[in-house]
Amino acid sequence: MHRRSLLKTGALGGAALLGGAVASPLARPALAQDARAATLRFVPQANLSALDPVWTTATVTSNHGYYVFDTLYSLDATLQPKPQMAEGHEVLEDGRLWRFRLREGLRFHDGEPVRARDCVASLKRWMARDAFGQLVAAIIRDWRVVDDRSFEIRLDRAFPLLLTALGKTEASVPFIMPERLAQTDPGKAVTEMTGSGPYRFLDGEYNSGSRVVYEKFDGYVPRQEAPERATGGKVAHFRRIEWLIIPDAATAAGALMNGEVDWWERPMADLQPMLARNRQIRREVTDKAGRLALARLNCLHAPFSDVRLRRAVLASVIQENYMRASQGDDTSVWTGTRSIWPKHTPYYQDHPDLMPGDLDHARAMLKEAGYTGQKAVIINPTDFPDIGPLGQVTADALQRIGMNVELAESDWGTVIQRRNSREPVEKGGWSIFHTTGPANFYGSPAMSPLIRGQGEAGWFGWWKNDRAEALTQEWLFAADEAAQRKAALELGRLGLEEVSTMPLGQFTLRTAFRSDLTGILEGTAPYPWNVRRS
Repeated sequence: MHRRSLLKTGALGGAALLGGAVASPLARPALAQDARAATLRFVPQANLSALDPVWTTATVTSNHGYYVFDTLYSLDATLQPKPQMAEGHEVLEDGRLWRFRLREGLRFHDGEPVRARDCVASLKRWMARDAFGQLVAAIIRDWRVVDDRSFEIRLDRAFPLLLTALGKTEASVPFIMPERLAQTDPGKAVTEMTGSGPYRFLDGEYNSGSRVVYEKFDGYVPRQEAPERATGGKVAHFRRIEWLIIPDAATAAGALMNGEVDWWERPMADLQPMLARNRQIRREVTDKAGRLALARLNCLHAPFSDVRLRRAVLASVIQENYMRASQGDDTSVWTGTRSIWPKHTPYYQDHPDLMPGDLDHARAMLKEAGYTGQKAVIINPTDFPDIGPLGQVTADALQRIGMNVELAESDWGTVIQRRNSREPVEKGGWSIFHTTGPANFYGSPAMSPLIRGQGEAGWFGWWKNDRAEALTQEWLFAADEAAQRKAALELGRLGLEEVSTMPLGQFTLRTAFRSDLTGILEGTAPYPWNVRRS
């Protein structure tokens, strides 16, 4: 409660806070009206520390990727794939041969045309990183570049979800890069940001922790269809977009209310009522399905290589504590969800027996498992208001049940770097990290990395389970919906029993922007196209 009072007081005095070092990017003379109309100032959810949206699943990096890169296909509001860079495709040989053709006029920011070989190299690199892409790669027999605008993918068997894979919209999106960049080792991040999207990344103005700048790419040729989520015509109305990194929520709120920024992606829940009272600010829920909050436990090393200890931690989860700490006391914006399949997705099923939310029970499970005091290191961001409180709640709960806990707090960029480490904690590794992701993304066995048992080939945490992989294959190639559902429900329970992931609750977010902005689209990312100043 003291934290909330402080935030509200600070936001009301936001103008004074802007004079400090945190907000120095905002301290500038008043701009002429035409310059203001041409520039959008945006406060993102977190600092952009990693630039490669294929190498990392960090949401802020995927959002950045939509400015710079484009995709062959994308998903509309009904999650159906639509052509984007592709002009279209043919399906031949009973679904085993797919032939794609690029639309005319596609160019990279360096002036080079987008060619079929760029697409092939980009998709190969993406498939090496992404769980859905790996499913596709396993049945690809051959790639063939037909000409500069056409290429083929030959499969060992029909795969009706291929376009859904190529249109994937969250967490390691299959963005198309120039071949020379796409040939980078998938385990190493690309740092040169040359894409073919509606905006160019201005490397000379990038300052991690302070500012990211994009400029309209005049060579971009939008599709003619109306925009819908990440599909359709991506028309850039602003000449320049500046991301201003403002980790202090009170400063960001003051800047928005004073008109010094135009759009704040994720205002803290505690400040939403105050923003709602300002007639110059509008708030919208652009992702109606919401987001799942979760924790991943490192299954490679002690203590959580022991499934019994993972189950004890799962039993300690009281989702209300997580949601109130992260999203506030307004219960209309969050809910509990004792399932790895989020609510409002096809395979959601409640498992109260696996998540009793009982510290005494968790303490007894820990003792029964023979826990001997091994340290659990929680890596946790201090500059991400949606995620930081989750780690603090976990640290408190584990201490209460008798675990030896170290809360290693840092900025979000350091967290997403450190979670790549597969070393034990005594060599700089980690035991638990927390994050959030779009509910729809986690609602499918093909999309979600949370329930894939790939071990070291999988997502951070590296849970290995051969039965989970077999169930994923059963779902992919099921004869009918009933068989798909059966496989998915078994997979969801298995993942929770083995604690591949700890679900912590589900919530919706209200983005906030100045009332003279129009055209903000629904979706899981703050898309920069179609937005203009009235």
